[in-house]
Amino acid sequence: MRQENKKAKYWSDKITKYSNALDLEQGVFTWKNPKNIARSLMRSAEISQRRKAKPLQSAMSMLNFYINRAGKNLLAEQKKILEQAKIELKKKL
Repeated sequence: MRQENKKAKYWSDKITKYSNALDLEQGVFTWKNPKNIARSLMRSAEISQRRKAKPLQSAMSMLNFYINRAGKNLLAEQKKILEQAKIELKKKL
C-alpha cells in the first residue's frame, strides 16, 4: 500500500495514465515495436478532439514526456525502442 501512495503523488504518473489530451492504447509505451508505438500515438492524436496542437506534435510531445519524466526509470532496451519510435514519428514530417 505504501508503494501505491508513493506512486500516486507523482504528477507524471497521473498524466501518463489519465492524459486529457490523448486517449492512449493501454501499455503503448511498453510495446517492443517502435513502428507500432508511433502508429498508435499518431492514431490517438488524430482521433483526439482535446489536443491543443497538430497530431504529429501531440504524439511527439506525449512520447517525449514519457521518456523524460514518467519513463526515467526505463530499462535501456525499452528506452532505445521509444527513441526509435521518435524516429518513426519524425519520418511522418
